[in-house]
Amino acid sequence: MNRMTDVAKSRDDTSPPRLRICLAASGGGHIRQLLDLEPVWSRHDYFFVSEDTALSRSIAEKHPSRFVSHFALGQARLGSPAHMLGGALRNFVESAKIMLAERPDILITTGAGAVFFSVLWARLLGAKVVMIESFARFHAPSVFGRMAAPFAHQKVVQSKELSSYWPDAAVFDPLRELETPRPEKKPFLFATVGAILPFDRLVAMVAEAQARGAIKEAVLIQVGVGGTSPSDIETVETLPFEEMQRHLREAEVVICHGGTGSLITALREGCRVVAVPRLFEYGEVYDDHQAEITGAFMERGYIEVANTADELVDALQRIRGRTPKAVTSDPVALIDHLRQLLSGWEAKLSRRKPAK
Repeated sequence: MNRMTDVAKSRDDTSPPRLRICLAASGGGHIRQLLDLEPVWSRHDYFFVSEDTALSRSIAEKHPSRFVSHFALGQARLGSPAHMLGGALRNFVESAKIMLAERPDILITTGAGAVFFSVLWARLLGAKVVMIESFARFHAPSVFGRMAAPFAHQKVVQSKELSSYWPDAAVFDPLRELETPRPEKKPFLFATVGAILPFDRLVAMVAEAQARGAIKEAVLIQVGVGGTSPSDIETVETLPFEEMQRHLREAEVVICHGGTGSLITALREGCRVVAVPRLFEYGEVYDDHQAEITGAFMERGYIEVANTADELVDALQRIRGRTPKAVTSDPVALIDHLRQLLSGWEAKLSRRKPAK
């Protein structure tokens, strides 16, 4: 049992819910960050707002959830402005309906674009807003962060460098190395492109590395909806969150895209990790934040990074030659901060609300 599960189980489950909390995040690593904050929101009356992804659907099986249409400003940068505007209009209306129906007291968001209108509507309707800038941002704010910050009552960043942009933000660096025994591993390589989009370049790199004899283990690739599936490798489009975690517990080697959720989940299980960041120049992502996050993780000695099949072959050789580090995101300090923040708001809201 990990530390976060222990913390969650130790909360006072007999306490009645006092606040109506909206947990708003897009459907990949952003929403996983909110799951790590369960001790903050679980004792309250809460609901999730996210995009309709495999991970979000898994969450909806256990928690009250509402879905909004995907859109991101980066779609226009990739040549699809009409598609972006259509998604934004749908999202604007959907977000308004959700916030008018749910009327949250507090909205906590980890980004990104798909929940911006949820932030806007919640603030207009009187909710307190907590904006936690994505852990994928070490050096400069995200576009979502720049847009949402003016509406936030509390901003949280996860690197000291970002506090120069928002001096009033609270700073919490969550990364820490684990000293727990490494899970028993199998001769198994698991490759994952993440919960939202296909990533055919990563899939092709894995297939070529295997063909060149650089991969001896059994291989499974999660390719994303509509992703390319090599004929001689076992693939699956999507996986439920629990099954994804099982594969990560068992895998000796993990090759993943540069999303924080995939990286942290693999590192937490003591996997040898090679990351292939999605790059804007290939139209794989809306900006190069994955190159930023994977570079920061590699500087700390946690992962290897590859952008071509040749680099992947070399990275696999290097990662197999050293002792893997088990790393997790430890939000305990952030949880304590948010609990104190919500406690203060809770007291003020209780004085304003009429007695029943």
